[in-house]
Amino acid sequence: MCVALPGKVIQVMSKDRKAKVDFNGNTVDARTGFVEIKPGDYVLVHAGCILQKMTKDEAEEMTELFTTLEGMG
Repeated sequence: MCVALPGKVIQVMSKDRKAKVDFNGNTVDARTGFVEIKPGDYVLVHAGCILQKMTKDEAEEMTELFTTLEGMG
């Protein structure tokens, strides 16, 4: 099963249509596709592609859920 993760955009590289996204201290490059983003936006990322923007509250709620599930294993 694959899971999309929430992260925070820290830099947009519009020339490459990529962004640096922070996932709790881990920074990765993700393709922006057709999603218009800016630094500070929260996004949902799957397989290195940004799927959508989300609110900070949504991102925090999802992160908390994953943390809870991780503790159950």
